[in-house]
Amino acid sequence: MSKVLVIAEHLDGKLNAATAKTVSAAQALSPESIDVAVLAADPAAVAAEASQIAGVTKVLTVANAANDHALAQVLAPQVAKLAAGYSHVFGPSTTFGKDLMPCVAALLGVNQVSDLMTMEGPYTFKRPIYAGNAIITVEAPADQTVVATVRTASWPEADKGGNAPVEAVSVEATLPGHTRFVGLAAGKSDRPDLQSAKRVVSGGRGVGSLENFAIIYALADKLGAAVGASRAAVDAGYCPNEMQVGQTGKIIAPELYVAVGISGAIQHLTGIKDAGTIVAINKDAEAPIFEVADIGLVGDLFKLLPELEAAL
Repeated sequence: MSKVLVIAEHLDGKLNAATAKTVSAAQALSPESIDVAVLAADPAAVAAEASQIAGVTKVLTVANAANDHALAQVLAPQVAKLAAGYSHVFGPSTTFGKDLMPCVAALLGVNQVSDLMTMEGPYTFKRPIYAGNAIITVEAPADQTVVATVRTASWPEADKGGNAPVEAVSVEATLPGHTRFVGLAAGKSDRPDLQSAKRVVSGGRGVGSLENFAIIYALADKLGAAVGASRAAVDAGYCPNEMQVGQTGKIIAPELYVAVGISGAIQHLTGIKDAGTIVAINKDAEAPIFEVADIGLVGDLFKLLPELEAAL
């Protein structure tokens, strides 16, 4: 039987929703157990959240001052030690997971499997390639630990209501001295996190300027939504790159995605293909975005958005 270790992603004492989605993927294996590992300087609050995820067997906490900041080179040796006895080690396919899990795989001497979207068996998985235009079946060796990232856009959050025991563990791992935390540069926003938001409004090249992007923020605020952007808008300097949605940005799966002034390049569509409802607003009726949109509105966004906002 499979035994799965899920590495929790957290920030400022709060568990990231990607962890519950990773647990959901682990449940698809019907494993013997699913344990969640929380590595932090003070893991108590995060562990309490993780213990409430349905399907979790046990929460393992590793308290170490060095874990105060999520550095892959610091966390990986500890995760590699924790992996002993587990058949699978999963992390979310977020910036955190993409940074950490390859390091864990290298320390264990195995190949990493990326972006798991379906489980065909304990060692057989499907994942997207070619910007999501094709799906490939990957088979991992059954005689070694499977280290993988889970495509969070393909999995729902596991339910709450669990009551897993929390166990503090000690890990004897040599931590590197060549990597250390210097500082964190991050944008501050009162809006929902783009990666986990249920509603997202994104603007593209058609918005026209940094100043015009205010109309996108206004609609998002009315909807209680996060704000995203196409790569064209980011490259044009309308907004910072942490807002980019798409193949080279964030892959998201909100319940509602509103694309404003976005033509719909394949790289952008890759990032939103799992959204529940896609609404497109564009003055070009031939824009590719309309081919994937559930609801399309052709017209001038500077006229339509104020009307929509007023109606809301």
